[in-house]
Amino acid sequence: MQHLTHHSFPRAILHVDGDAFFASCEVAKNPALRGKPVVTGKERGIASSMSYEAKARGVTRAMRLSEIRKICPDVIILPSDYETYSLYSQRMYEIVRRYTNDIEEYSIDECFADLTGMRRPNNMSYEEMAMKIKHDLDTELGMTFSVGLSVNKVTAKIGSKWKKPSGLTIIHGYNLHLYLSKWPIGKIWGIGPNTEMYLKKQGITTSLDFATKSPEWVRAHLSKPFQEIHAELNGRFIYPLTLGVKHDYASISKTRTFTPSSTDSSFIFSQLSKNIENACIKLRRHHLFTKRFTFFLKTQDFRYHALELKLLQEVCVPEKIVATVREVWNTIYRAGIQYRATGVTLMELSHENVSTIDMFGHHELIDRVQKIHEAVDLVDAKYGKHSVFLGSSFRAMTDAAHRGSRGEQTERRAHLFRGETKRRRIGIPLLGTVK
Repeated sequence: MQHLTHHSFPRAILHVDGDAFFASCEVAKNPALRGKPVVTGKERGIASSMSYEAKARGVTRAMRLSEIRKICPDVIILPSDYETYSLYSQRMYEIVRRYTNDIEEYSIDECFADLTGMRRPNNMSYEEMAMKIKHDLDTELGMTFSVGLSVNKVTAKIGSKWKKPSGLTIIHGYNLHLYLSKWPIGKIWGIGPNTEMYLKKQGITTSLDFATKSPEWVRAHLSKPFQEIHAELNGRFIYPLTLGVKHDYASISKTRTFTPSSTDSSFIFSQLSKNIENACIKLRRHHLFTKRFTFFLKTQDFRYHALELKLLQEVCVPEKIVATVREVWNTIYRAGIQYRATGVTLMELSHENVSTIDMFGHHELIDRVQKIHEAVDLVDAKYGKHSVFLGSSFRAMTDAAHRGSRGEQTERRAHLFRGETKRRRIGIPLLGTVK
């Protein structure tokens, strides 16, 4: 390997990964579910998360609920309660922040933490910190986490995946090669199926095979992202943590599935309009503007029909995007076709609204609409999201997205605390009951 340091932790990077996180949140808030096969995703008709008891019975992600019931008749299938999952996620971050402020909130069930230099303030070694963080997470949140401690993000990720569930793997710089020799090349964070196939054709099957290739060979055969992964596998610290609230995005996507599927043009358009509103809310929250977007309709047989469109001016409000979609709606929507989902992706994002003078006052109109949405955002902050919304989103806002058994409400939405409304709630999960 290339110039590995002899120090155990020149940098001490921790990766925390929630085990079967969504299903585990359901068990944590309702201990009567412990030890039972639990699956979330009832509203989608497919499994989005499953407890390890369900996994042991053969349940896999995205498996249809009808198939799950055949192989696991006693399964408990619940609607996804993303509000509660986000609350548990925030508590996860807060527990780790007791030991360091350098936290990257990587996803709802994962985070990185830079423990470097925190031995004296915390009066414990890096290994002890990792053990204490895992202990605090497991005991206080009522679920298990897998934790990896190593010298950088790529190898800390290997550590957290090494022994699941509820694993704690500490990979020192001096014995990194022992782990890499047993870690398949395709399981490295950042290496996808195509790169995996290419590397295997070069005789590279383990992480150690890749790490021991010379930097010259890697530069000659692979692009910069893989050169950086190679450097981290050799113990170097290349990827810094992204601290604080994330404000930079390459794109923003919002999708929405509804059941049963529909042929109703106005209902489907309303679902898409709501997606556009949600995407623009996120744009404004991060002070971003978009110039280009794609939208899609997904049919009942899972075929996607999409269009990509460019706007004349950068916007952060939904009106212009909705109007642009309406102009081309009949080129993508087909009467009589059953549709089950819509989605939008905003691209060419920037922090500046680069306007040019136009003859017809379009930019001035957009600016006036933007000021209106500043007021709408203040109303939503006080009374809850979508307290005010576009008329084009009315049916999506007022009609249930899921009907029948898939429309079952989560415990949190069905039983509000005093003073709460369906649009505004306090940050406390509601304990559930087994049905």
